[in-house]
Amino acid sequence: MEGRRLFDEGAAIHSDSDNRSSMVRHTTGHPSLQPNYSCQKVQKALENLASIDLSELCNEAKVEHCRATRDLRSCGRCVQSVLISCGHASLCQECSQRCDACPICRLPIPKTGNRLSLRLYYECIEAGLISKRYDDRFQEKDGEKQPAADVERLHLFFDVALENNLLSLICLYITDVCMDESAVSSDPVVAMLLDEVVVKDWCKRTFKNILMELQSIYNLNVDEMKEKSNTLLKFKSRLTSISTVLEEFESSFKDSLSAQLHDIHHLQESIVKTKQHMEMIIWYTRHESLEDLNQHGSFSSWRSEVRERKSMAVKRAWPSPTGTTSEKDTAMLFIEDALSNLDTQQEYATTDRDVELKIASLQKDGGLSFRRIKMEGLVGSYPFENLRSAIDILFLCGSSDMVVAKQAILLYYLFDRMWKIPDDKWRYCVDDFSATFSIARHSILESFTFYLLDDHSDEALQEACRLLPEISGPTTHPKVAQVLLERQNPYAALMVLRWSGTATATDLPSLNQAVTAVRVRVECGLLLEAFMHQRSISTKFKKTKSRNELPSFDDSENEVDWLEVLVTEICILCIRRNLVDRIIGLPWNFEEEKHLHKCLLDYASDEPLTNTGSLLVVYYLQRYRYLEAYQVDRKLQSIENEFVSRNPINDDVANRMSFIQRWRGEFVDKSIQLLPEVEQQKLKSGQMTDLPLAENNNSPQVKPNIVQEQNPTLPSLLFQMGGQIENHSFQAPKSNYKSVSKNFKFDDINTTTPLREFNRGSSRIRKNKHIQNDQNDLPSEDSPNSISRLFKSPLQEQVLKSSSRLGGDLMDISWSNKEENVNVNNGGPRWRSDDAEEHESPERFITGVSVNTPSKGLRRSRRLAGR
Repeated sequence: MEGRRLFDEGAAIHSDSDNRSSMVRHTTGHPSLQPNYSCQKVQKALENLASIDLSELCNEAKVEHCRATRDLRSCGRCVQSVLISCGHASLCQECSQRCDACPICRLPIPKTGNRLSLRLYYECIEAGLISKRYDDRFQEKDGEKQPAADVERLHLFFDVALENNLLSLICLYITDVCMDESAVSSDPVVAMLLDEVVVKDWCKRTFKNILMELQSIYNLNVDEMKEKSNTLLKFKSRLTSISTVLEEFESSFKDSLSAQLHDIHHLQESIVKTKQHMEMIIWYTRHESLEDLNQHGSFSSWRSEVRERKSMAVKRAWPSPTGTTSEKDTAMLFIEDALSNLDTQQEYATTDRDVELKIASLQKDGGLSFRRIKMEGLVGSYPFENLRSAIDILFLCGSSDMVVAKQAILLYYLFDRMWKIPDDKWRYCVDDFSATFSIARHSILESFTFYLLDDHSDEALQEACRLLPEISGPTTHPKVAQVLLERQNPYAALMVLRWSGTATATDLPSLNQAVTAVRVRVECGLLLEAFMHQRSISTKFKKTKSRNELPSFDDSENEVDWLEVLVTEICILCIRRNLVDRIIGLPWNFEEEKHLHKCLLDYASDEPLTNTGSLLVVYYLQRYRYLEAYQVDRKLQSIENEFVSRNPINDDVANRMSFIQRWRGEFVDKSIQLLPEVEQQKLKSGQMTDLPLAENNNSPQVKPNIVQEQNPTLPSLLFQMGGQIENHSFQAPKSNYKSVSKNFKFDDINTTTPLREFNRGSSRIRKNKHIQNDQNDLPSEDSPNSISRLFKSPLQEQVLKSSSRLGGDLMDISWSNKEENVNVNNGGPRWRSDDAEEHESPERFITGVSVNTPSKGLRRSRRLAGR
C-alpha cells in the first residue's frame, strides 16, 4: 500500500527488504521521496552533479573504505567524505582526526578548520535525491557484492540525472569517458566503471523496471488507467530519454559490427515499440466508448464476413503473370497484404529473452496473443477481437519503423467496425486520432478506400470510386487498379493508372503492375495504348537487366521473359475479346512477333474450330511474307485433319472446316504465285517446307515501302479472293461438343469476362471450368469482322445459312459502332476507345519499327472491297 502511494506521488516503488536484490529494484530511477527543490541542499547537490568532471564520476561512485589500518586495526569503515587538502576519500571521519597525512598521497592534513567534505553520493542521499535505503553506511559489509555496489551507485547517479533533466551528463559520459581510449585505470573496479557496458546495463535495467510498472497499470480498467495518465506521460518521457542515450551509443558504434551494437539495436527497438504502444493506450483511454460500437452483430459473424470477402476475392482474381504463384496467394485483401508486410518485419529473435517476455506481458491477455501470432502470423489475427486487442497486437508486434502502417491498419479496423453506424457517433474519434498522431486527410481516406475495396458490396465499391479522384496520385497503391479491374470496373482502374503517372514513370514497375496496366487498357478498348505500354515496359526491362540494375522484385519476376509475358497477355485478352483481327494489324517487331506467333498457333492447336489460326495466316499475308503464310497454312491443315480424325463431328461442321481449309489454301496459293519462279519451284518440290518462321533470329524484316512497289498486284489479289469466305468459327451440336472440345466451349464465353482460364506459366493456353459470365460490352471498336468484310460471295451466304441452323456463329458477334459513354460513377469522365487513335500512324509514337503499318493496309483493303 505504501509502495502504491509512493508511485502515485511520482516516486519509485520499493519493497522493504534487507537483501541487495530488492535494492536493485528501484525501478524507474526516481528517488524514494520527492525532494524539496527549494532546499539549498538539493540545489547544491544538483549543481555539484551537473558540474562534476565526468572522469571523476566513476571515482565518486566507487565504494571507499578507510585506509588507516596501520594505526587502527579496527578501522575499514565506509568513507563518506573526502579530504579537503587533497580530495582523496581515504579516511573516515574519526581517523581523519587522528592521522596527520593522507594515506594515499602523504599530504599533511590541516589541524584546524574543516578537514572533510561530504562525498557526492552521500550528498545526494542527504538532499533526498537518492533514497536512504541505498545508504551503505548502515549495512553489513559483503566483499563479494562490492563490484555490484559500485555499479549500482553509478546507476543511481544516472537515475538522478534522468529525473532532473541532466540527460546530457549520461550522453557525455558515453562519448568523453567510455569511448575515450586514454581513460584507463589499473584499478579493476574503476576500469569496470569506465566501460560502456555499465551504461548499456543501466538502460536495460531502467527499461525493465518501467515495463514492470506499466504492466500493473495496463491491467487496470479504463477508468483507473485514466487516473494514471500523468504517470504514463512521465514514463513516456523517460523512455524517450533512454532512447536518446541508446542513439548516442549507436552513433558511437556506427562503423562497427560488434555484438554490442546488435544488442543495443534490439534494446532500442523494444523501447520504441513500448513508447508507441503507450501513446496508443493514452489515446485509447480517451475513447473507450468505441468498444460499444460495432456494425457487426458479433465477433463470430464479423470473422465470417471477412472469410466471405476473401472467398470473393479468390473467385474474381485474375491469374498471376508468372504462373508461379497460386491464385489464393495472389488474391489477397488489402488488410491481409498490410498485415503480411508487417509480419515480415517482426523480429521474433532477440538477444534478451527476458525483455521480449516483459513486452508481451503488456498485452491485456498477458501475452497469449503474442505467442499465437508467433506461431500463426499476423494475417490470421484479423479481425481483432476488440480495440484494445488491436492496439496490443499491432503496436507490440512488428518493427517500430512500421508505425505509419500500423496506424493505417488501425484506421482500417475502425472503418470496418463502424462504417455503417451514423457518423456522429464515431467520426470524432477518427478526427482525434488524426490530430493526435498528425495523420493527413489523404492517409485517412486511403485507409477508408482500402476497406471499401475489400468489402464486396456494390455500395462500398461506389463509395470507393467516389473517393478515388481525391486520393489518386503518384503514391497510390498499385493494387488499387488491380482490384478495380477484378471488380469489373476497368475505367476507374484506368483513371487511377493515369492519375498515378505510371504511363510516364521513369522507374521500372513490377511485372504484376505492368501486366495490370496492359489488362486495364485492353479491357477499356485501348488496344494500341496497351501495345505501346508493353513495348515501353519491355524496353525498360531489357536495358535495366543489361546493366544489372533490376529492382528487388521477386525472383520469379526477374527470371521470366517480360516481353513474352506482356505480349502473350495482350494476345490472350484479344483472343478472348474477338479482337485477333486487330492485334495482327499492330506493328509488332521481330522479338514480339515470335511470342505472337506462338500464342496464336498454340491456341489454334487447342481450339481448331476457331478462326485464330486463319488470322495468323492473314498476319503474314499482310506483311507480304508468303512463305511463312504457306507454312502456317500447312500446319493448320495438319492440326485440323488430326482433330477431325480423333473427334466425332457432324457433317455441317466437317463441311465448314473443309471449306475454310480450301479457301485458305487457295488464298495462300495465289499469294505464292507472286514469288519469284525459282522460289515457287523450290516450294513445289518440297525444298522450302520447313521455314524457321519466328524462330530465326537472323531473318531480316521487309520494309513496307519497298515490298509494296515490288508487289503491286497484292490489292487486286485481295479483291479477287475477297468474295469467297467470311471470318468463321465452327460449332458442333451441343450433344457432341463437350467430347470434341474437352468440356470447354471458347465461343460460349461472353466477351467481357476476364481470362481466368489462362495460366501465364506457359504460353500454351489452358482452360478453366470456373468461368463467369458478364453482360457488359466493351466501348465501340473496329469490328472484329474487319477482315471478313474484305470478302463477299454467294457461297458465303450459304455458309451463313448453315451457321444459323447450328445456332449462329458465336464468334461473329455484332458490335455497335456508335460511341458509348462510360462513367466511373454515374456522371464521371468519358473514356475513349482507340478508334480515333488509329487514324494516326503508330510510327509517330514508336520509333525503330520497320514493318508495314497494318491499320493502313486494312483500311485500303476496305476501300477496295467497297468499290
